[in-house]
Amino acid sequence: MNQLNKVYKLIKDTIYEIGPGLFFIFLLEIVFFSLTSEYFLSWANFKNIFRASTIIGVMALGQTIVIISGGFDLSVGAVSAATGMAAAWLLQENYGFFVAIIGAIIMGSLIGVANGAITGYARINPLITTLGMMSIVRGLGFVVSGGYDIAISNRTFLKMGSGQILSIPYLAIILVFLFLVLGLSIPRFSFGRYMYAIGSNERACVLAGVRVNRWKLLFYGTCGALAGLAGVITSARVGVGAPQINMGVELGVITAVILGGTALTGGKGRILGTFLGLFIVSTMSNGLVMLSVPTFYKYVATGSLLLSAVIYDEWRRSQYAKR
Repeated sequence: MNQLNKVYKLIKDTIYEIGPGLFFIFLLEIVFFSLTSEYFLSWANFKNIFRASTIIGVMALGQTIVIISGGFDLSVGAVSAATGMAAAWLLQENYGFFVAIIGAIIMGSLIGVANGAITGYARINPLITTLGMMSIVRGLGFVVSGGYDIAISNRTFLKMGSGQILSIPYLAIILVFLFLVLGLSIPRFSFGRYMYAIGSNERACVLAGVRVNRWKLLFYGTCGALAGLAGVITSARVGVGAPQINMGVELGVITAVILGGTALTGGKGRILGTFLGLFIVSTMSNGLVMLSVPTFYKYVATGSLLLSAVIYDEWRRSQYAKR
């Protein structure tokens, strides 16, 4: 019963932090698209939304951790492409299902650790660091592959991207599991406490003797590992490892995080809030596709959501400051 009370309090605090506006937007989307498309409320379409949400959602998890800690990571899309190619190559060389997945996640975590080291120890701005890393990793992907896709024939691996149990996609189970486990556990451990503390006031943490740079390695490493997992999922969905995969996905990832109530200034945010922000973005994209709206309008809508979320966050913080 005590554990249930803690979970209830965490969910209540999350709802309080992100505010009722986000729920209203989500509800408005559902009502609008259900009225304009007869297929929107079908179970088949909900499965499509979950499948499309998983890739962005796994990366958004890592991005939430980094942003709350006061950082930023623009390299997640490039890392997911590179790790997806790594998984495809390992499968092609017959290393097996588990080796491919673990290898891709380790590769992603190492790139994340490199971002953390440059940001922390070299004191380079995280935007510049991860922008540079994005370009390096994406470019190396094209150089190493020669611009060609790496085909995947491992049925077990491919089934992860398309299979389902009791009509529930495996990807939906993976996504919900990750959000629940990380969302409920991180705030209870040192990882979460230092994540919020460093994001709120890094200087105070340094003066208090906290090894901030080491924690940054862990935060960015976790983000990289989740980007690696996203790369695995992407390759399982499309059946290839390709250097151009997930190009430009960063906009959707960051929008989901900011919509979920995470402050760009760090120190504030909830992983469970990102889950709701993710489905606002995914539902909007899915609804526009069902209405046969041209793809470029989706970028306009996503960018508008991002700007609206940032403006709303600034307004809320100014209101709290007046109290």
